[in-house]
This record gives sequence, structure tokens and C-alpha cells, in this order.
Amino acid sequence: MQNFFDYCIRQIELSVREIGYGDATINKKMKEYVNLLFSIIDKLHNWDNKNSDEKKEIIKLFIVDAENYDIYLDYFDKYANLLTKNSFKNLTKDIITL
Repeated sequence: MQNFFDYCIRQIELSVREIGYGDATINKKMKEYVNLLFSIIDKLHNWDNKNSDEKKEIIKLFIVDAENYDIYLDYFDKYANLLTKNSFKNLTKDIITL
């Protein structure tokens, strides 16, 4: 899992570099993005134990100006269900057949 986390952080850094920021700005942006990532992880902890209203409030924190949060709630619940039914190895292959 540490390798996956390191990969995600590296991809964020590469994406920020592609925008064209300098090294000083990259450090600042990386700090912002990593803090946001940890904030999301913290809020999603125990997602399965939260009721629909609590889940919607979490979604509202990160997705603004949406008209219908139920769509996102349904999507994330289905995605979480998909992840629990498949191994991480299956989801990282080049072609996924589900």
C-alpha cells in the first residue's frame, strides 16, 4: 500500500510540474494537495458506517455547486461495493473485465 501511496503522490507532483510551476510553487501546491488528500481520507474513514445524510454532507465538502448529491452518493456507494468485491491486483491490470 505504501508503494501505491507513493505512486499517487508522485503522479500529483508530475501533474503540477506539467502545468509549468517552478520548484518553490510546486512545494507549496504539493503541500496543499497532500493536505486535501489526507482530509478526504479522514472524512471517508468508516464510510460504510455513516448514514446517507452524513455521506451527503461529506460529499458537499468536496463537490460544490452540484444540483443533486444523491447521484454522487449512489456512485460512491457502488464504487465502494465494487472495490470490496475485487482484489486490488484485479483493479490494477491493464484491462479490467467486470
